[in-house]
Amino acid sequence: MFVPMTGAPFLRDLEDKRRNPTLDDLAMFHKLAHMSPALHSSAHHIVEPMDHAVPWRHLRITHSSMKYSDKTFMGMTTSGKNAEDVMDMCDILFGKGYIDDHPVTTGNINGNSPLVWDATMLGALRAFVKRNQPVLCSPFVLGGANTPASTVPAVVQLNAEALSALAYTQVVRKGAPAVYGHYLATVSMQSGAPMAGTPEICLMNFLIGQMARHYNVPWRTSNTLGGAKVLDAQAGYESGVNLMAVMMSGANYIWHSAGWNEAGMHCSVAKFMVDAEQCAMAYRMAQGPRWDDFDEALAAVRDVGPGGHYLGHPHTQDNFQRAFYMPKLLDNNNIEQWMANGSKSITERALNLAKAKLDEYEEPKIDQAINEQLLDFIARRESEIPDDGGLNEDY
Repeated sequence: MFVPMTGAPFLRDLEDKRRNPTLDDLAMFHKLAHMSPALHSSAHHIVEPMDHAVPWRHLRITHSSMKYSDKTFMGMTTSGKNAEDVMDMCDILFGKGYIDDHPVTTGNINGNSPLVWDATMLGALRAFVKRNQPVLCSPFVLGGANTPASTVPAVVQLNAEALSALAYTQVVRKGAPAVYGHYLATVSMQSGAPMAGTPEICLMNFLIGQMARHYNVPWRTSNTLGGAKVLDAQAGYESGVNLMAVMMSGANYIWHSAGWNEAGMHCSVAKFMVDAEQCAMAYRMAQGPRWDDFDEALAAVRDVGPGGHYLGHPHTQDNFQRAFYMPKLLDNNNIEQWMANGSKSITERALNLAKAKLDEYEEPKIDQAINEQLLDFIARRESEIPDDGGLNEDY
């Protein structure tokens, strides 16, 4: 399953301007995720809503995830209490107790590599696991900075970290669903900046995929990462290399699949749309070749014979819509047609598509009484949580 990026403190908006995000911007991304067939989750804080204070932000993020899409979503794990708030909101949305036997949200638990699971993350883990909601046990790997500066030893460390968290989930609740996870980056030995799309990250994904299958657990990785500042060739190359390695390594929960740029510092609307289309193509590739029309297609070869063409053949007429994926954003027209259409760059085409999708968006309505209960819960919790977030307090 493909999941959008999360955690961006900036965005590149519908006019491709880099700025601080708002709650409305987050809602926009949740709507775009909802309308993207190959994005299977609306995630959570795709961008940080800077117009809401940090202590209460998790409540508004969760409500946006619930309100603007009926796809599964990620729950905030910024503290144990915040995670419990997410569980309470799930009880309101789905009915008290429903989530105890139905997975509806996912919690990401980041380890502090090397070899540390801190109290904040373990508190959030317990909140999810006690309610039988799946968690991603994700060491945060910056190869060469918080792991050895060598591919295989870095994976050995990551493996020990992930397994320890997976084991802990079973101590909290035997049989609780959990996912072998990680965030992978390598660090430039010149600048210290995280890098994506490198050969070593691909090799790490291949190794980790084999380890997860060895343990017979699903695994999470990260997808279309990159350090480019705009949607340019660097963004495309880095994302493409990551995407292909992730698919070839057999990942299951594929996070950061749409919008990531500038090492995660911003989510780009244009890149979000292009990435979503790339994920759709990758999803088609992962299905493998179809065999259901094999006999009919070979019969067409005999019908057409040497030197003919297939464009008017009944088999082509029956199958042309599904035969080969036809991307909307990658322009394959000749240059004359491209110029006649306005000589638009892929960024411009992607932003136009995003605007058109938002115009077509229809909200999957939450029952009004349930939505009012959610808003009442948010108002009560905002009145209870102090301005400092209740650090070191049981609020």
